[in-house]
Amino acid sequence: MENQIFELQYAMDTFYFLVCGALVMWMAAGFSMLEAGLVRSKNTTEILTKNVALFAVSCTMYLVCGYAIMYGGTFFLSGIEGGDSLVADALASKAEEGFDGGSVYSGASDFFFQVVFVATAMSIVSGAVAERMKLWAFLAFAVVMTGFIYPMEGSWTWGGNAVFGMFTLGDLGFSDFAGSGIVHMAGAAAALAGVLILGARKGKYGPDGSVRAIPGANLPLATLGMFILWMGWFGFNGGSVLKLADVANSNAVAMVFLNTNAAAAGGLIAALITARLMFGKADLTMALNGALAGLVAITAEPSTPSALQATLFGAIGGVIVVFSIIGLDKLKIDDPVGAISVHGTCGLLGLLLVPLTNDGSSFSGQIIGALTIFVWVFVTSLIVWIALKAVIGIRVSEEEEDSGVDLSECGLEAYPEFTK
Repeated sequence: MENQIFELQYAMDTFYFLVCGALVMWMAAGFSMLEAGLVRSKNTTEILTKNVALFAVSCTMYLVCGYAIMYGGTFFLSGIEGGDSLVADALASKAEEGFDGGSVYSGASDFFFQVVFVATAMSIVSGAVAERMKLWAFLAFAVVMTGFIYPMEGSWTWGGNAVFGMFTLGDLGFSDFAGSGIVHMAGAAAALAGVLILGARKGKYGPDGSVRAIPGANLPLATLGMFILWMGWFGFNGGSVLKLADVANSNAVAMVFLNTNAAAAGGLIAALITARLMFGKADLTMALNGALAGLVAITAEPSTPSALQATLFGAIGGVIVVFSIIGLDKLKIDDPVGAISVHGTCGLLGLLLVPLTNDGSSFSGQIIGALTIFVWVFVTSLIVWIALKAVIGIRVSEEEEDSGVDLSECGLEAYPEFTK
């Protein structure tokens, strides 16, 4: 009877993992729509091509070697199907923990859930380098980012391995429930390195240092992208509970969903009010980024805050992201969609908020973990970007940037009736 109950739990948890993974995969559509809406029409096809291609590259590289680097095992997922010993291995693993212990699920479902996180990290880079980067240089970076850079920092965090054999972040009190630092800040660090090497878009900053707004072409599309991301985040955070088939974990999942939604709402409201106070207008783009900032901020620990705390944490993210976007512009760091601020600044915020509600973490551990993730990803990404610039070049010509990278990189336009 106990084995039958376990098999039901195994099936339920595996199914839940797969459904949450599918929700996170749908975030790829959200990033595509958000970025396509926030760039100019002449660059829409290229940004969409980057997003669909990076997802495919991420899935393939994580299959080839990324998953093995991050969690151990074999390249090309050899043996992940379980084989003849699947049931015996699962029962033995469960018996070691006791039948009321942690979750046990299909290895293939674990890979699927993890691989969509890798694609999310890479999607963050796409928006920050939009409108002036060569497509194939970007995809070459994606190969290294998803096959090596991200899996290495993932092995030190979620993988539980010592950082270069020196210290274990978990033992220092580092905790990142669903990836504010491991996924979002990592993606932002890679993006920041790319933007610094790439430079700003032509005409973004005046000779006197003034900032010139370059409006996106399709705000309805950007708004749709934000809502898709908001929905996908329920899988992102909810799936990270890792288990559903008992009362305690079902309740935990429900609280994670509740807090995720509350933080997004708090972030949007706070960003909208902040923009109104600063600019005198209700800035839609700041509101969209405010919701995403709230989501990133709660991702590091959505299970322990109260609903009120989650709303306030999201609101803090919503305020900070507005100032971060303005601050980066003053530093002439050109990020067309605000990705570095949303995922980097608010990713760090999320990590620092964890000890307020989770006694198992510490501020020192969170800071050390954040530094480890940022320094590793930023430095290695900087090396790769510099190498790509030297070997194949990473920026399109001024003429191609003027006419739009749709034609030079993809040979077709997203809106030919309007541009012609």
